Amino acid sequence: MKKIKILTDSSVLLTQQEIEKYGITIVPLSVEINGENYIDGKNITREKLVEFLRENIIPKTSQPSLGRFVEAFDELGKDGSQVIAILLSDVLSGTFATATQAAQMTETDVTVINSKSIDRGAAFQVIAAAQDVAAGKGIEHIKLHCKEIYARTTVHVLIDSLDCLVAGGRVSKMLGAMTKLANIKVVAELKDKSLDVVSKGRNTKSWLKYCKKLNQQFVDNKLQALALPNVAADEKVMNQIKELFISENPKTDFLKALTSPIIMTHTGLKAVGLITLSEKPVGKYTD
Repeated sequence: MKKIKILTDSSVLLTQQEIEKYGITIVPLSVEINGENYIDGKNITREKLVEFLRENIIPKTSQPSLGRFVEAFDELGKDGSQVIAILLSDVLSGTFATATQAAQMTETDVTVINSKSIDRGAAFQVIAAAQDVAAGKGIEHIKLHCKEIYARTTVHVLIDSLDCLVAGGRVSKMLGAMTKLANIKVVAELKDKSLDVVSKGRNTKSWLKYCKKLNQQFVDNKLQALALPNVAADEKVMNQIKELFISENPKTDFLKALTSPIIMTHTGLKAVGLITLSEKPVGKYTD
């Protein structure tokens, strides 16, 4: 059986330990600020992107070039290895489409998977795939396993301001203006092929109210992992959310970290990602 290598993009929230343990290759995404291109992890840090947002500078997203993916695939496959590329949802980026095109331009045997998720949600699939590789599993098994992990994952974003989503054309200017005037806080859910607003309410108490409702599904479906990727969000609010979900499941794996520049560009300052992985499915992957 040929060796299999795992590749993903820099929007996927992996710890440095996980990257090194599983030998995962990261293709960096880019953002454009004042006409200048910044490459995630190269000439822009997550902390620096937060500073830009605090100065009311809203970046534009920029996916990796076709050539960058071709180069990465060529390098990984030069020893005859197969490559599995697990990438962020095509709802938020053209990265999956670019990688799919690049896979047709390289001599390396590449399988490109649309995680249909983001951040730690996509990371759950990447880690599962890497563990499968270590266990000697094949491509088809890994593809099915990624779909199964997706079905057990929920991804919500608690959004403090819609300014960045308005700038990116993902919500209307009218909705953005209305929520800003009324101090409305929004919860959006990334599900399958869309990012939809599922809750609106005044101040962050509305976030907690929605979280309590969401947490009910884990009464009979054990919560295995919780992640709170964020954009310099309120620590008190995040601790309340953590306590809400983990109090009944103290052994739940937990991760809190700044999210990637590409996701910050979509969600804006003070946003909190709420990403869960449960024991049983809560959804279904549709091709």
